[in-house]
Amino acid sequence: METKRVSAFELYRSLSSAVPVALNAQDVGAKKKKVKVQNGPSPLTSKKTKRKRVEKRHGKHAKKELVENARDMQEDETSSLDSFLTSLSKVNSSRQRASALFHWLINPVSSENFFRDTWEKKPLLVRRQKPDYYHGLFSTTEFDRILRTDNVQFGVNLDVTSYSNGKRKTHNPPGRALSCSVWKYYESGCSLRLLNPQAFSSTVWNVLSILQEMFGSMVGANIYLTPAGTQGFAPHYDDIEAFVVQLEGKKHWRVYSPRSDEETLSLVSSPNFSQSVIGKPIMEVVLEAGDLLYFPRGFIHQGDCLPDAHSLHITISSYQRNSWGDLLMKMVPAALEMAMEEDVEFRKGLPLDYLSYMGVQNSEKNDPRRVEFQKRVDSLMKKLAAYAPVDAAVDQKAREFLHDCLPPVLTPDEKTTSVFGAPARWEDGEVVDVEAQIRAQTRIRFIRGGIARLCSNGEDVLLCHTIENSRVYHKEEPKSLEIKSEVSGVSFFFFF
Repeated sequence: METKRVSAFELYRSLSSAVPVALNAQDVGAKKKKVKVQNGPSPLTSKKTKRKRVEKRHGKHAKKELVENARDMQEDETSSLDSFLTSLSKVNSSRQRASALFHWLINPVSSENFFRDTWEKKPLLVRRQKPDYYHGLFSTTEFDRILRTDNVQFGVNLDVTSYSNGKRKTHNPPGRALSCSVWKYYESGCSLRLLNPQAFSSTVWNVLSILQEMFGSMVGANIYLTPAGTQGFAPHYDDIEAFVVQLEGKKHWRVYSPRSDEETLSLVSSPNFSQSVIGKPIMEVVLEAGDLLYFPRGFIHQGDCLPDAHSLHITISSYQRNSWGDLLMKMVPAALEMAMEEDVEFRKGLPLDYLSYMGVQNSEKNDPRRVEFQKRVDSLMKKLAAYAPVDAAVDQKAREFLHDCLPPVLTPDEKTTSVFGAPARWEDGEVVDVEAQIRAQTRIRFIRGGIARLCSNGEDVLLCHTIENSRVYHKEEPKSLEIKSEVSGVSFFFFF
């Protein structure tokens, strides 16, 4: 039987009846349940408890208001991302900002439903039929401005790629990516990938720096500009959770399930695959401006442009090397070191003749000594759990996270209440207002909840922070303030 070949564009025209996996914004209208609230607190309730309840109630109200603002943005075609970010900047809780911004990203899907049903499990498509939903995040015009005004380097900030006849090629020359050469590549059918847009776009920087508190993990991004009728990359899977945000034009996507348990939630990105080894897609869609596609790490994917439109999208990514296994890799060596110091069983010598019955060459032997050896290993492994320094390992992960993080984009209020808004200046031939603004009685709080953390390096306590990080990944060394052991008796209070 002859197989009929269908073009991507023909496929796109039939998608409305062929793809049942889309979630339309207009289809979401679930009613909220009413919750009864008591008239007032018990007369025995303390003032402190009352105050906490009021603060908690106000916090919930603020979060609800932010979520409603995110929903209103989707319904109001005249609203803008800039106005929404401005409203977020007025919220004191940085965690609430992150929650509201993430809701805007995946709206109308709720965060609760997303993390319960979709996160790390399966792809998700959100169709909106609102081309301007993500307007203001990034554009081809801004791409052009960056090429003209910033020092963009091939291979460092920008990749030029192509994919044809089953082969992916990279065309990066050395040196600066000047607009004349970049646009010539684009005209010849090459795709452009901006590797760290947060270093050049303040809006992308702001969005990513807010979202990283949602995930407790670095949030990065790449921007892809693809000419009509071309494909820039071979099928592959990544080691990150990917949110593909379509900004301009449209793109035809195919997503494939992991091929084995080993590729599920993969710890590393894959090589390029040929079409013959990836099977049939579980999802085949065309993203239009305003749409969102999410897929977990380990899901193979490829995207190509239709003949009638270019594509500009940004892939927002997170959760790289953030698994239980990654935590245990830090914990187990430290646990073993502690166990060997404190428990003589871990220091006892191996049997004199263990090489004669253990190892690969002896794995098929039916020797009772092998059974006893394995029992001893199992016993020691069980005892090892008691020495696991869980908090210390978590602190190591936290220090890595804070090094990965983008620095915060300070709001006007945050600038005026920090050293960045200090009044010291040169005026009329002299320096003025250099007196210290902090007194012994001054109450200090962090600008953001997620920009600093107390961690231990084994001896001293470190206050690790992100305020002086670079917008380019790991361009700066980790930043911290050391709290000496001789002041360990001093109490430190941090207000959020």
